[in-house]
Amino acid sequence: MRNILVPIFIFLAIMANAENPFFQEFNTTHNTAPFSQIKNSHYEEAIDRGIEKANAEIKQIVDNQSAPDFENTIVALERVGNDLNRVLGVFYPMLSANADDEMLEIAMKVSPKLSDYSTSIILNEGLWNRVKAVYENRASYKLDPEQTTLLQNTYDMFAQNGANLQGEDRETYRKLSAELTQLTTLFGQNVLKEMPTYEMWLTAADLDGLPESSTAPAAEAAKEKGREGEYLFTLDAPVYMSFMKNSTRRDLRERMWRLYTGRNTSGEYSNIEVMKNIADVRRKIANLLGSPNYATHSLKRTMAKNPEGVYKLLNQLREAYTAPMKAEIAELNAFASETEGRPFTMMPWDYSFYANKLKTAKYSFDEEALRPYFELDNTIKGVFGLATKLYGLQFTQNPSIEVYHPDVKAFDVNDADGNFIGVLYTDFFPRASKRQGAWMTNLFEQYVDSTGVDHRPHISIVMNFTKPTADKPSLLTPYEVETFLHEFGHSLHGLLAKGKYASLSGTNVYRDFVELPSQFNENYLTEKEFLDGFAQHYINGDSIPQEQIDRLVASQQYGAAYACMRQLMFGFLDMAWHTTTAPVDDAVAFEIAAVKPVEIFAPVEGALTSPQFSHIFSGGYAAGYYSYKWAEVLDADAFDFFKQNGIFDKKTADAFRTNVLEKGGSEDPAELYRRFRGQDPSVDALMRRDGILK
Repeated sequence: MRNILVPIFIFLAIMANAENPFFQEFNTTHNTAPFSQIKNSHYEEAIDRGIEKANAEIKQIVDNQSAPDFENTIVALERVGNDLNRVLGVFYPMLSANADDEMLEIAMKVSPKLSDYSTSIILNEGLWNRVKAVYENRASYKLDPEQTTLLQNTYDMFAQNGANLQGEDRETYRKLSAELTQLTTLFGQNVLKEMPTYEMWLTAADLDGLPESSTAPAAEAAKEKGREGEYLFTLDAPVYMSFMKNSTRRDLRERMWRLYTGRNTSGEYSNIEVMKNIADVRRKIANLLGSPNYATHSLKRTMAKNPEGVYKLLNQLREAYTAPMKAEIAELNAFASETEGRPFTMMPWDYSFYANKLKTAKYSFDEEALRPYFELDNTIKGVFGLATKLYGLQFTQNPSIEVYHPDVKAFDVNDADGNFIGVLYTDFFPRASKRQGAWMTNLFEQYVDSTGVDHRPHISIVMNFTKPTADKPSLLTPYEVETFLHEFGHSLHGLLAKGKYASLSGTNVYRDFVELPSQFNENYLTEKEFLDGFAQHYINGDSIPQEQIDRLVASQQYGAAYACMRQLMFGFLDMAWHTTTAPVDDAVAFEIAAVKPVEIFAPVEGALTSPQFSHIFSGGYAAGYYSYKWAEVLDADAFDFFKQNGIFDKKTADAFRTNVLEKGGSEDPAELYRRFRGQDPSVDALMRRDGILK
C-alpha cells in the first residue's frame, strides 16, 4: 500500500498546484493576471506559500558563508518574495476595486501573517548583521546612484523599524506591528462597509435644481431596486458632489451633508476607538524606536525631513491664504443674503451650492454646462493623447488581456518606436464592490532581473464616474476630468519607470514627491491647446470656446483660498494625530482643536473628518497628507517652466520624463527636481496660479 499511496499524494500535490494560478508564472499575454481563473480560496493559500518561500530565500541569504557584499545581501534581499508579490499584486488591488465580504474576511486573516512576515525580516539578527556589514563598508564598493540609494533604503528600513531593538523590545515591536496592521485594515473595511448603507430616497417633488446627469442615474438606481418612479441618491462621490452643488433644497443638502460627515462615528462600523488606537499604537512604536512621536519617526525619509519642515509649509500657506479665504466667505454670505432676500449665515452644507451659483453669476460659468464637452470616450482619447504629445506613448486596447470586471478595459502601452512599455487597466464606474474615490495601483512593478531582462509594469487607474444611461453617454465635469488627469499622471510615473530595482521603481518615491507627476497633469485642464484636441460637444461637435475656459480659470481661482484652507485642515488634522505624545481621550475635542488654526466653519455636532480619513488611518499617508500641498508647490513651479517653453515643448517634456518620471525613487527627489528645473521650487508659481499673487 505504501508504494501506491506515495505516488497518489504526489499526484494530489501536483493537482493542487495546478489548480491555484498563483503557484506558477502567469501564462498569459504580458504575464497579466488570469482573473477568470482566480478564486477567493486561492488567495490565502498562495499568500501562505509565498511567505514560506520568501522566508526560505531569506534563510539562504543569512546562511551564505561568503562575506556579505552588495550583490549577495542587498540585491539578494531586493529579489526576495517574487511569488508573494505576484499574489499581493492582485489581491490588494482587487480588495479596493472588486471585493466581496469573503475577500474582506481574507484580508483580516492574512494581515497579521503579512505583518509578522515583515516584522520577522526586520528582527532577523543574522540578516541585519549582513546588511549592516555591507553598509559600514559601503565606501569600498563602486556603487552608482541607484545602487547607493538601494543600500541606504535597505539600511534605513531595518534601522528605522526596530532592527536595533534588543530583548523584550523586539517582541513588543512585533506585537505592536501586528496590532497596527489589524487596526488599519479594520478602519478601511469599516469605511468600505458603511458607505453602501446610506441611501436617500426622493420623489420628483424633491429634485429642484438637480441636473439630468444626477436624476437619471438616481432613477435607474431606484428602478434596479424595484421602486420605479422614485429616485435613489447614495453617497458615491459624483452623486454627492452634484447634489451638494445643485439641489435648491437646503433641508436635503443638510441631510445629505450630515450623512456624509457622520459616517463611521457610531454603530457597528464606528471608527472612533479604532482611530484612537491606531494613533496610540503608532506613538508607542515611535517611542520604542527613539522618537517622541510618530511624525518625527516617519518623516525622516521625506523631502520635509521632520514635523518642523511640514509645519513651515502649512503655516506659510495658512498665513498667505487665510485673508483671501475670509474674503471669499464674506462675499459668499453677501451673495446668499441677496439671493435669499434675508440675512444669511453660510453653513458647510451651503458652501458648494452658493459657490456654484456665484461662479455662474460672476463668470457666467456653470460646471454642468461643460459636461457635454467631456464625453468619456473622447476624454479618454484626449488624456491618453497628452502622453502621446509629451512622451510619444501609444495606447491600444488589447482584448486578449483578461479584465476583472466587464467595466474594465486593458491597453497595451508602447513608445514612439513601438517598444512595449506596459499594461494599463482602466476602471471608471462605481459599484458596490468598489471603494469610493480615485486611485492608481501597481499590479506589477517594473524591474530588471539578474539576466538583464526588463520586466514591464501593469498599472490600473480607478475612478467613480457616472455611468452612461440607455439614452445618454457618460459626461464628466471639469473636476472629474481633472481627477482623470491626476490618476493618469500617477500611471505614467509607473509606466515609464526605468530602474533596476522594483522597490525604487515608478511611484516608489518619497510621499511628498509622489504627487508631482499627478498634479502636474492637472494643469492641462485649462489649456485650450490641449482641450481642442478632444473636448467637443457630444451633440454638435463644437469645441469649448476660449471664453468658457477663461471663466473656468477665473472660477477655479475664486475658490482657491477655500480649497487651500480645506487641504490645510486635512494636513493639520493629520499632523495632530501623529505628533501627539499621549493617548487621545476625546476624539471630538481633539479634532476641533487640531483644525482650529484653519477653521472655515464652526464645528457642527455629529460631523467629524477623522473617522473616514482613510488616507491617514489605512491608506499610507500617516503624517504625510501635507504632501499634496508640498507637491502642489512643485507642480505649479514645474508647469510654469513648461509654459515658459511651450506646454508641449519636446525638450522640456524629455527633461521631465528623464529626471522625474523614469527615475522613480532611485535618487534624492530634490536633486532630481533641480536637474529638471535648473533651480529649487518656489511657492510663487502656486500663489500666482491661485490668484493670490498677481
